[in-house]
Amino acid sequence: MKDTLYGPLSVIGMRGCESFVTQIDAYLKEWRRHGEGDTFLAEVDTPRFGTGEGKGLVRTSLRGHDVYIICDMFNYGQTYKMYGVERPMSPDDHYADLKRIISAIMGKARRVSVIMPMLYEGRQHKRSSRESLDCAVMLQELVSMGVTNFITFDAHDPRVQNAIPLSGFDNVRPTYQMLKALVKAVPDISLDKEDLMIISPDEGAMERCMYYSSVLGIDIGMFYKRRDYSVIVNGRNPIIAHEYLGRDISGKDVIIVDDMISSGDSIIDVAYQLKEKGAKHIYNFASFGLFTDGLEKFDKAYKDGLFNKIFTTNLVYRPNELLEKDWYVEVNMCKYVSYIIDTLNHDETISNLLNPVNRIHNLLDKHKKNLGGQIKMDI
Repeated sequence: MKDTLYGPLSVIGMRGCESFVTQIDAYLKEWRRHGEGDTFLAEVDTPRFGTGEGKGLVRTSLRGHDVYIICDMFNYGQTYKMYGVERPMSPDDHYADLKRIISAIMGKARRVSVIMPMLYEGRQHKRSSRESLDCAVMLQELVSMGVTNFITFDAHDPRVQNAIPLSGFDNVRPTYQMLKALVKAVPDISLDKEDLMIISPDEGAMERCMYYSSVLGIDIGMFYKRRDYSVIVNGRNPIIAHEYLGRDISGKDVIIVDDMISSGDSIIDVAYQLKEKGAKHIYNFASFGLFTDGLEKFDKAYKDGLFNKIFTTNLVYRPNELLEKDWYVEVNMCKYVSYIIDTLNHDETISNLLNPVNRIHNLLDKHKKNLGGQIKMDI
């Protein structure tokens, strides 16, 4: 890696990202041999008035800096008081605070990049009737405020980047980190074609499932959703049934791969049908574990033997209750994000980081040599 930097590095963690950016700061200081008193973190604040109004404060000069703002738009664990009532922060509140901090930088930074792991309004990415295009408008608005690059993870539909064709937009998938966590949590799992299958819970998840299938060299199956388009419940058309398309899964372990777990109804129904078809062990990969309807249904499904583990990243808020579950495995992405920031700050390509095929193959080779839970890799 070359020695020249695009600019002095500063990392901003928005509300709720303090623990995440602290780990990133530790990696960056270790790699660049900074002392304990030094930090790459810029101090910011987003106080609120009693009416719920707010403002953004940047407490250090960022003139000429290469700034990376990390924001979790779905951290409902953060609260503020409005007319004396404690209110959880909504995605709209987090988005407003992000704009406030960008505004407070006042265009003095040399470059501003936003790392938004789960895109704000990412599921409102296309128009099928007279409705808003929230995600595209968000991207255009931030570009107009001076944001140069967007880095997101496992976008619901990465084609939304077409809204900002002249700006940087990188969609990162945590494929390698998920597999690494799997072989560590389940060291005796067989990753061979005869013993394992990848399952897509719907047609929208097929692309990411095909990537897993290709790099692992194993078969893939798919469910498609039959919906009732005559009604809307919680902003969507309810699912009537899941229908399976694919090879026989009797006696095989399966990995269900999706971008997020929202209410969990779909993934539990899919797991139930897979068990009915003879699946042996069921593991769920989802970049974002939202669990919007609580954890009780997952506790019951786990107790009933419908799945063995759920793997989600620490890119979005996870309540302590979730972290304590026997069925839950957290996939830590801090080191990976640190590599991305460090590479971009050196003005180098992140293509090798975005395509982890070689690292996955090395992981598979080590796993086949019975290293299992002792695997220790670079990222």
